Amino acid sequence: MPSEDLSAFGYRQELRRTLGGFSAFAAGFSFVSILTTVFQLFAFGYSFGDTLFFWTWPLVITGQLLVALNFAELAARFPLAGSVYQWAKHLSPGFAGWLAGWMMLVGCVVALAGAAIALQVVLPSVWSGFQLVGGDPAITSPTGASNAVLLGTLLIVVTTLINAGGVRLMARINDVGVAAELVGVLVLIIGLALFAVRGPQVVLQPAGESPGAGGVLASALMAAYVLYGFDTAASVAEETKDARRTAPRAVLRALLISGIGGLAVVITALMAAPSLTDGQLAGKGLPYVITAVFGDTLGRVFLADVAIAVVVCTLTIQTGTVRLIYSMARDGALPGAKRLSAVNARTGTPIAPAVLSGALAIGLLLLNLGNPTIFSTITGTSVVVVYLAYLLVTGPLLIRRRQGRFTAEPGHFSLGRWAIPVNIAAVGYGAMMIVNIAWPRAEIYDLAGTGSVWVLLFPIEFVGAALLTGYLCWRRRSALTTVPVPAT
Repeated sequence: MPSEDLSAFGYRQELRRTLGGFSAFAAGFSFVSILTTVFQLFAFGYSFGDTLFFWTWPLVITGQLLVALNFAELAARFPLAGSVYQWAKHLSPGFAGWLAGWMMLVGCVVALAGAAIALQVVLPSVWSGFQLVGGDPAITSPTGASNAVLLGTLLIVVTTLINAGGVRLMARINDVGVAAELVGVLVLIIGLALFAVRGPQVVLQPAGESPGAGGVLASALMAAYVLYGFDTAASVAEETKDARRTAPRAVLRALLISGIGGLAVVITALMAAPSLTDGQLAGKGLPYVITAVFGDTLGRVFLADVAIAVVVCTLTIQTGTVRLIYSMARDGALPGAKRLSAVNARTGTPIAPAVLSGALAIGLLLLNLGNPTIFSTITGTSVVVVYLAYLLVTGPLLIRRRQGRFTAEPGHFSLGRWAIPVNIAAVGYGAMMIVNIAWPRAEIYDLAGTGSVWVLLFPIEFVGAALLTGYLCWRRRSALTTVPVPAT
């Protein structure tokens, strides 16, 4: 999209348009980050669904593809920084549109904290010296949770500095990291397949006691947590060359490559694991499989590659968060809008949003210092919040389609006659998954066994608090600038 095209939306080109197609794809792919998120939650998924948790992957891939197809149309129509916020704002002007951006912002901050603590899953397995606070490195132990907060805080400080340094620096690190992750995923899949001790039919029945429908549904948190954030490929649209064509492709490629790659990692890991019933898969997850299959030395090398993926994933999540804050702030839609929308002349990037997002994520981690439920609580809550933000886009889009107010534009990505069926399915999937993940399960939200209803209902309480805070911010915002909304 040429710089002057931004004027149709009421904006001027401030960010530097330097990203190519691979960099845009890399932004979405590294937000998803197979190596980060699959390693984070493999043990969780297996502990709930046994081998049958594999089947939640095709379900979530299909559901998120429905969402991504709608997003691809919107990315071509509104190639603007902040993707979800901009799309929702143009579909439903006013509080409803603003709320989508607000909930996405909250979800991104939670996801940023969640990605950063993933270092705890791999670094102590690479070298025991990374367990800086001593004690049990397991993420569900008090010492492991404390160490996760420490490592995560240090990582967020680093990613904040990189994001403040400009999009070129971020893109170079991200491109190299994504290339390393793609190679790592390919090597992992091939290596696990070569050392398989059982066939793919392992996913047809549980290895132990049947988890039941409830267990399998709970295990869907893994795939749901892995496969979101692909919209970040469109959030950097104002820094992407030929964004109207590049962004839709980048969104779809980021989801499909991540989904298929993650599914392959899951099934080959189940095929290669030395045992499915000794408790190691549910306790230690993929790091156990890696070191058992590849040996201690090669296993540590591969886990180091996973650590790189965690760093890049955290970096990109913050990049998307920064663009979202900038996009909302330049509309006057956030407190302190003038400072948050300022673009540094030297780096060509908004620095204040990088500092703010980093500080908020670190604050969230420190509030959970030593909390053994931090891992499952943060991941589950982030899924609920982000899926709600997505629903606030696909829902209004469906209404516009049925009213005939959103029609295909020649030359741009379009679903054609499949638009309404795909949109309906996307809305249904999003609503179903929100209910499933927010369901008050003690195994997710009350690992300490307190029996407190407030602990069990944490995601619902968090969403309620976010809605209330958002409403107050909306009412008290200093000066909301009205941005021209093109006819759709």
